Amino acid sequence: MKVTSLSRKLLTRVLSFYFILTVSVTGIQIIAEYFNTKNHINSELLTLEKTISGSLTRAVWELNTQQAIDISEGLIAIPMIKGIIVTDEANNVITQLGETISPEKIKAHMGRYKNDSNGISSITEGLFGHSFPLIFEFSGRTTSVGRVILLSSDAVIFSRIEVGIYFLIGNAMVKTAFLVFLFTLAFNRLLTSPLHELTEQIRQVDLDDPEASKLHSMNYEQNELNVLEDAYNNLIDELVDFKEKLAKSQQETDLAKEQIDEQNLLLEQEVAKKTSSLSSIMLKMEVQQKQLLQQKQSLQEENIRRSKTEKTLLTTNKELIHSIEELNKAKERLLETEKMASLGKISAEVSHEISTPVGISITSSSFLLEQIVRLKQALEQNKMSKRSIADFIENANKSAELLTSNLNRASELLTSFKHVAVDQTSDKTRLINVGNYIDQIIQSLHPKLKKTNHCIKVHCDESIEVYSHPGAIAQIIINLIINSITHAFTHINRGEITIDVKLHHSKLIIDYKDNGHGMSNTALSKLFDAFYTTKEGKGGTGLGTHIVKNLVVDTLNGTITAQSEEEQGLSYHIELPDMRS
Repeated sequence: MKVTSLSRKLLTRVLSFYFILTVSVTGIQIIAEYFNTKNHINSELLTLEKTISGSLTRAVWELNTQQAIDISEGLIAIPMIKGIIVTDEANNVITQLGETISPEKIKAHMGRYKNDSNGISSITEGLFGHSFPLIFEFSGRTTSVGRVILLSSDAVIFSRIEVGIYFLIGNAMVKTAFLVFLFTLAFNRLLTSPLHELTEQIRQVDLDDPEASKLHSMNYEQNELNVLEDAYNNLIDELVDFKEKLAKSQQETDLAKEQIDEQNLLLEQEVAKKTSSLSSIMLKMEVQQKQLLQQKQSLQEENIRRSKTEKTLLTTNKELIHSIEELNKAKERLLETEKMASLGKISAEVSHEISTPVGISITSSSFLLEQIVRLKQALEQNKMSKRSIADFIENANKSAELLTSNLNRASELLTSFKHVAVDQTSDKTRLINVGNYIDQIIQSLHPKLKKTNHCIKVHCDESIEVYSHPGAIAQIIINLIINSITHAFTHINRGEITIDVKLHHSKLIIDYKDNGHGMSNTALSKLFDAFYTTKEGKGGTGLGTHIVKNLVVDTLNGTITAQSEEEQGLSYHIELPDMRS
């Protein structure tokens, strides 16, 4: 009759239940990761809408199809964007790049969101999109000039959660293998081995010497096996007592036969003991051999699992390194674009500011030329007089003074802007006089500052000089001042910015402070995060302070901290080392 192992049956049921539970939980985690990633992609599409809607709206309004196509090509380069469709107000396709869908589906999708400002929905199997209108504001009125559909796919989602899926499955496999090992070890130690030991001892019982056949377990815990052992030993004790009584009766009837029987019994006992000892040794050797074979097989399986896991980790590591490199490149391109955009704004302000002194200079030179023509006519007609010469000299002096002062003013603006612009487009380090350089930066911002009543106070020793990246320092000061004007001084007529500069132990210390509205603790914790802005939808990109931190930490190897309370202004503490090699 085939005997079923109780411990193996119990172990199989426990591990089967755990395996089903592990597979179910892992499946639920993978499904949750899928929907969480899809929601994250949807939020990124909403962020892209806020970033590109303004430029696309203007391109469609101005019928600039090439600009719309250029913007679309830039978006299609983003890995999560699989396609883009731009239509006009009549739902006619202006440009369609990447994944394509039929005109009927485009019209059906447009009709679905005809009365909505935007929407995110599935378009085809494995493809979903985000649709939003292009609204152009003119003279306080809004006009819908078209609609944009950004397409993404399930493949993007799976590519993002692929590593997570491998991790979840690997984690479940490791935990399951470890639990199987622990359960097997525990059942073998607490149930299988003790039962086997008791069975072997019971099988070796010697009826001729019951006292030597008592069970002696190595298990010192009080459990059911000990109860069984005690019951068996009690039975042996009763058998011994019965045998002693029987021996006494036999001694009374046949003393001579008893002596012969005792000699035979001694010989049989000795043979039985030696046989039992040899059997016990053989059984122990067989058990040890089985255990060694099981351990060898277990080690081989564990080695195979570890090799597979190592290969998977190496592949995943390479993919992660490639993804990080691509993200760093995209980040550098975005930061460079933002820096050049800031320089473009300043150049536009400077150009507008220069137009005034240049215009005055042109007027003065025209007036002076007119006076010279009149003097020449009077000289040719012999109508020269001392008064006319005096008037000419007076007018010429005034014109020359006006021409000189305005040209000097234009020259100062151009010189300051040229220094700042050249430094911002160059990565070279040089020795700079910090006080003079900050004055040049503020001078380049004069066209923007003169439109306000705000003032900037700079406290810097004229002798402070450091060897550093002037372009990075200029970008930091410009971004901080523009941030104060744009965000801190909203509805404030006379704002004040204070810049304290000092040199301490070869470190340049810059304490920047404004008396604006300040920030809450929640907003302050996100101050240096990329794309975080309090002017969302009003021209703010959320990259100003993020660029400042990158320049301070990565480019200048320095540190920056910020402190603020609501309605108490915002202050920055910047420490920059001297980069002299």
